[in-house]
Amino acid sequence: MKYLTLTVPCFNSEQYLKRCLDSLVIGGKDVEIIVVDDGSTDHTGEIADMYAKEFPDIVTVVHKENGGHGSGVNTGLKLATGKYFKVVDSDDWLDKKSYKKLLKKIKFWCDKEKIKQETICPDMLICDYTYNHLEEGIKKRMGYRNVFPMDKVYTWDQIGTFYPSQYLIMHALIYCTDTLRTSGIVLPEHTFFVDNLFAYCPLPYMKTLYYMDINLYQYYLGREDQSVNEKMLMARIEQHIKVTKLVANSVDLNKIKKQHPKLANYMCRNVSIMMAISSIHLLLRGDALAKLWYYKLWSDIKENNPKLYFRLRYTTLSGLTNLPGKLGKSATIKGYRIAKKIYKFQ
Repeated sequence: MKYLTLTVPCFNSEQYLKRCLDSLVIGGKDVEIIVVDDGSTDHTGEIADMYAKEFPDIVTVVHKENGGHGSGVNTGLKLATGKYFKVVDSDDWLDKKSYKKLLKKIKFWCDKEKIKQETICPDMLICDYTYNHLEEGIKKRMGYRNVFPMDKVYTWDQIGTFYPSQYLIMHALIYCTDTLRTSGIVLPEHTFFVDNLFAYCPLPYMKTLYYMDINLYQYYLGREDQSVNEKMLMARIEQHIKVTKLVANSVDLNKIKKQHPKLANYMCRNVSIMMAISSIHLLLRGDALAKLWYYKLWSDIKENNPKLYFRLRYTTLSGLTNLPGKLGKSATIKGYRIAKKIYKFQ
């Protein structure tokens, strides 16, 4: 039995893939690693094949035409046989000590399920992650001790309050594979920023949660072509707007609020963060087209979901991105610069 499926979507990742896979294969035969070579034109595919040859019981390689990050995740989920499913980007890696703790916990639950013949495994695991600015020698751990109870399985009704700097990104999450499939998540192809959909749409289906206070995921920041790089984000802002709208329209928050008000509040806050990111980067661009997109973004939300629009505009962070006049816009951008410097998210 495979306890954990690790899917590694990759495109032209020859500089980073070995570091990533070296950190994953230490999981041994308890894990399966599905490397999805998404039409690479460098030596990425050859490197992946080398690992599959050396670790035939662990590593599987899929070579496919380029479809983007979402296509790689979809492929991995379709093929996954592990009890749990996690995405690891090809330029990132897992902390060895934390990885072993995670596998030990998953194996404990699965073995307990076999004995008791009842559901023991939680639907979703949350772990801490670290922003690694390797070129600058700077690390910033992002954790959730204040939000989630430790060492117990719980529900959304038992979570605490997120700080402004905290939200659930893809790299912090590990989903039960069956529950993730039940959610029906299919990421759009040839689209950037789809990790936001992956970390948002399945949440209402995750009835039971477990937080591990371990620094598992090591997130590399510093590449100029990364989607979270400010210049790249501005260049691809139309795609960020597209994903923001998909997130905002993917679930009925009013329906969720009746069952799990804390989850609904978090999900609204998540949409707010995405709206703020889109709005701020449109302000940074400042050209006529950016102004048109800014207006269209907010007007579409207002037309499609008036209640959500009111909350986003007047009660959440995103409302602060629409302060009046030049001073308001300047204050918004200055606040973004300060947050970026403090939290090292880019």
